[in-house]
Amino acid sequence: MCANVFGVLKSLFGKPFDGGKRMDHGGPQQQPQHPMEQQQQAYHPQHPAMMRLYEVQKEVASLGPQVCTFSGLQNDREYKRLERDLTRMLLEVDQVDTEGKMELQGARKRAAQEVEGLLRYLEENATHPSRLAIEELSNEARRLVDERVVEPQRSGGVTEISDELVDALQELILRLTQVKTEGRVPLRKARYRALTRLCAVQDVIEGRTQQQTLSLPLSGETHEAVHCINQVMVKVSVARSQLVALLMGLSGRDSCAHLSRILTEMQVELDALDVSGNAAIRNYRKQVVEEINGLLKHLDLEVEGDDTRRYDLAQNNSIREIEAVRAHVSHLREGVLRHCMMGDVGYRPKADLQGLLTHLDQVDTAKNPCIREARRRAVVEVQAIITFLDLREALARRQPGPSEHPSHRAVWLVLGSLSDLQAQVLGFDGKRADKSYMMLEELLTKQLLALDAVDPQGDEVTKMARKQAVKFAQNILNYLDMKTDEWEY
Repeated sequence: MCANVFGVLKSLFGKPFDGGKRMDHGGPQQQPQHPMEQQQQAYHPQHPAMMRLYEVQKEVASLGPQVCTFSGLQNDREYKRLERDLTRMLLEVDQVDTEGKMELQGARKRAAQEVEGLLRYLEENATHPSRLAIEELSNEARRLVDERVVEPQRSGGVTEISDELVDALQELILRLTQVKTEGRVPLRKARYRALTRLCAVQDVIEGRTQQQTLSLPLSGETHEAVHCINQVMVKVSVARSQLVALLMGLSGRDSCAHLSRILTEMQVELDALDVSGNAAIRNYRKQVVEEINGLLKHLDLEVEGDDTRRYDLAQNNSIREIEAVRAHVSHLREGVLRHCMMGDVGYRPKADLQGLLTHLDQVDTAKNPCIREARRRAVVEVQAIITFLDLREALARRQPGPSEHPSHRAVWLVLGSLSDLQAQVLGFDGKRADKSYMMLEELLTKQLLALDAVDPQGDEVTKMARKQAVKFAQNILNYLDMKTDEWEY
């Protein structure tokens, strides 16, 4: 559902609410006469029933956008407020006296259907399996951060930032990017907000890891300003843990505004220090100011996701760039497969493909895990065509001699079969439930088993060739899996 959903609500008031499907694809070409207006010929607009239904229409127009962008759960205060208001509206519609007139009864029925549709849409999104999956991953991240970062700081201890913690956060981010939203605005918002906060926590933690490796601050005896900067550094360390707790919803007392005020006061304190004439101390103060700025940039996350261009990555310039590359890749892939079917091995758009890889490498992901994943998948698509062309060329150039080791010849036979299967995988455009998918998966698995059965008999060249062939077959399987996992950004 789009932001302009309820700009056309009046024209849809006479139809049951459908979760915004009619409005997702733009408003109607022409707005039909409003059902309420159609009744004005038979009933004066001052008729009590018509006046009350008009009031309901206004309330629906007010609550509709809130319902269609609500991204929380059923136990959220905002959900309960919306549910309560919609239920009240439904009861008020039911109490409208139609005086037994069919026209008034029809208008009341349509009004009730609209309110019921909003209630249904609100509940569907708050209880959607993907929304619950997002919440479960968020809770898992909270437990991890609370145990490893926040609790040690509260206990007066030292937080140890290990590679294990960084890897665990990265794994959670990856799992969040794989949650399906079905294009629903509330689900996209919920996933975006969870990802934004977790990425911010990751950034803060990585910043702390870098700070731990810095040289020790200058001695206080060197300059009177150094002691003040050291004290600010201690406060920054505490603020970093407070920020992590805020981002993960683990702080019941602090607020983003309060922490922002504290950090700003630290900046003012640093700005007031006289460090003229001492480059080393100026650099030290600059480093601490940059630390504070790095924390401040994460304190505006309360409004993240309210802007469509933020959570709707289809509007993101980097995603558009990646999609343009993918369209070009699709065109090149079709050409490669067409020439392959004709037995023409001379068509090798490798320069174009390498140029696309360079283009993808220059795409700005802005540390967004969804954009990073979209770029990675586009890179895999390009690399799949390049490896296919390389193998076809190697098979065409191959001239086995009489002294070739039998095991080495067996590996090449499997590679020939893998080349044919890869052509089918490149052209596959189905789903995992399709018989052709299962057939391809089974045939590729058989080739892996055939490679496993090859005995190198101590021949090092055969060992290396078999190892590379196994990796090649696994890459084809992974590519087939990627094409059918229905990933979305």
